Amino acid sequence: MRRFFAMGLSVLLIGGLLGASAMAQGLLVVTNASDPVPLPRPAVRPGPVPPMAYKIKELTVNARVVDQIARVQVSQTFVNTGSRQMEVSLLFPLPYDGAIERMTFLVDGKEFPAKLLPAAEARKIYEGYVRRNQDPALLEWMGTGMFQTSVFPVPPGAERTVLLHYSQVLRKDQNLTDLLFPLGTAKYTSSPLEKLEIKTSIESSIEIKTVYSPTHSIDIKRPDAHHAVVHYLAKNEVPTGDFRVFYGVDKGKIGAGVISYRPESGEEGYFLLLASPQIKKDDDQPVPKTIVCVFDRSGSMSGAKIDQARAALKSVLNNLRKGDLFNIVAYDSDVETFKPELERFNDTTRAEAIGFVEGLSAGGGTNIDAALATALDMLKDSSRPSYVIFMTDGQPTMGETDEMKIVQRSQAKNRVRARMISLGVGYDVNCRLLDRLSRAHFGKSEFVRPNEDIEEMVARVYNKIHSPVMTDVTVKFEFDSLKTEEGPPIRRVYPKELTDLFAGEQLAMVGRYAKTGAAKVRIRGKVGDDAQEFDFPVELTSKSTDQKYAFIEKLWAMRRIGEIIDEMDLHGKNEELIKELVALSTKHGVLTPYTSFLADETAPVGDLARGNAKAPEKTREMLRRLDETDGVAGLSQREMKKNLLEAQLAPQQKMAGDMKMRDIGQDKDRSVGAVQMVDNQVLYKRGNVWYTFDVAKQDAKEVAAKATEVKRFSKPYFELLKKSSPAASKALSRQAPGEEMMLEMDGKVYRVK
Repeated sequence: MRRFFAMGLSVLLIGGLLGASAMAQGLLVVTNASDPVPLPRPAVRPGPVPPMAYKIKELTVNARVVDQIARVQVSQTFVNTGSRQMEVSLLFPLPYDGAIERMTFLVDGKEFPAKLLPAAEARKIYEGYVRRNQDPALLEWMGTGMFQTSVFPVPPGAERTVLLHYSQVLRKDQNLTDLLFPLGTAKYTSSPLEKLEIKTSIESSIEIKTVYSPTHSIDIKRPDAHHAVVHYLAKNEVPTGDFRVFYGVDKGKIGAGVISYRPESGEEGYFLLLASPQIKKDDDQPVPKTIVCVFDRSGSMSGAKIDQARAALKSVLNNLRKGDLFNIVAYDSDVETFKPELERFNDTTRAEAIGFVEGLSAGGGTNIDAALATALDMLKDSSRPSYVIFMTDGQPTMGETDEMKIVQRSQAKNRVRARMISLGVGYDVNCRLLDRLSRAHFGKSEFVRPNEDIEEMVARVYNKIHSPVMTDVTVKFEFDSLKTEEGPPIRRVYPKELTDLFAGEQLAMVGRYAKTGAAKVRIRGKVGDDAQEFDFPVELTSKSTDQKYAFIEKLWAMRRIGEIIDEMDLHGKNEELIKELVALSTKHGVLTPYTSFLADETAPVGDLARGNAKAPEKTREMLRRLDETDGVAGLSQREMKKNLLEAQLAPQQKMAGDMKMRDIGQDKDRSVGAVQMVDNQVLYKRGNVWYTFDVAKQDAKEVAAKATEVKRFSKPYFELLKKSSPAASKALSRQAPGEEMMLEMDGKVYRVK
């Protein structure tokens, strides 16, 4: 992370986009400074208050989208933290592929006129700021047009709120509409934003099916089939990554769309498929299901854990529906059931089951094998979706204790393809056993740490599965004139195993494609007792001309890395998988404990190049920790693996220059300063030099020998910028005083000093 306070003329109020082109923020320029005024940074050296400085206090975006037309209001509050009055003008950069017809600037309620500057004139202004300030941060916005307001004053210590209004048509691609608010420029504030809030209401005359963000964990409310409200709230953070949401509209029971990304025409591309079931109406009859709760009441569950677990069981019982079948299996050294067979849910059986739960107490050993056998023997009807919620807080100590045999014996009992959700409570659980069980029974594992609430975790798990809409789901891509010798056109798809689609949830599938052009996606499954299928056309691009969907490649890489770790965890390590793990982590900046050498600023640059051909010994050494099946490291590794396998968000920095990596010994993330993510490219720092991935993967001595040196802010430097790509400009914008940058453009390596 950069820790300095550079001097320059411009301070930044942040830039952003909605759709392809709606900018959410702008650049704040000080016009009355005799000395350069710095772009503020999140980490500032302590010292006297500079005469000209500011911070962003709040940023609020409210947008209303009606059938692809967005009406946006952006409110930004900033504070003059310097000792002198600032005379400022707001510059509002425009994107590369769009323009805003009309924009209104209000400063504390007073409207200020603005004029539109074409790209050539805007570039001269930006370049002038860079030359004067010798601060490369503004390079992120070179090459676009911009609006510019007239000057307004900001007294020392005073706040100013700038309000922007505009309307715009959003971009749509293959049935998915794209909303984008770039927030990366918000890193140029002297302290974290006290509040960042984005709220978007979406209305459509056609039913809204998919709502998905690859960048942020959003809250989605679906009041009905034609409305959705997306909300994001963060406090005391410095956002660096763009905020992005896709939504799709469609008729029928299933809505789906596919977007694709293929950066190199000679290599396989990447796709993202989003599919969502129809929003249920109040009078819709839910699909009847079977739930069996397998409940650990061993001695280690005594105290608060048993109380929380009882409350969790009662919560599940209270949310069952008419037509559901259920039972409870409680186990310690012995196994006890609520009823000998499955019970049909009604008021009477619910009351009896709650009475059974109230009578449960902790004591005895842990007979996992017998408990699972009892539960699975109850399931005999394969026409109903069946779920086993299995909870344990320890190791198997009674009956069969070998984890492989427990898994094999349970598989033999599962005759109806029941889905098992395994819940591990605390650090004493054999986490690998839970993962084996979940994989064998088409489910997933969840982990509850000692300081977390069991009831809350069970409620989250049950809420995901309580309303199946389509069961036994399969997805297939179909192409015309497909030749056998071409091999499978769709490869390495994640998730690998599909089961059900649930109300309120959606499928986010990523994969690789070898065949381009027109195709048809066919989704098959059961809706109730009826087999149904849906299909829709897609177009898999042969060559991407920009990086607007580059996040798909990152998302695929995260899930593939999760699968590699899972393979080595459950089936053993091999050299081929280790090499692929290192290569993917290096290329995509997906940091894991097993590739920690990537974050070591003191490691030789050659390690990065060698990592693509031969995995460092440290990776092999760290992978031995997968043998730890319990304890802090045992749980932390399995949860990290699960998060990669189920990744919904592409990797991004939480703070400027600040990536995160899991410390499995401490069960928490730690900051990494030697790796940065700039859009779709990764930068690695060794000493005082930043290397883009394209340079880092080459032999360090050969690259150094052939590199052309360019002095920052010189005439050759700005000539280089004119022919550079947006990605290269953004990489150079991260270069701090005293640092160097090694990057490649058009096959030529440059060393910027």
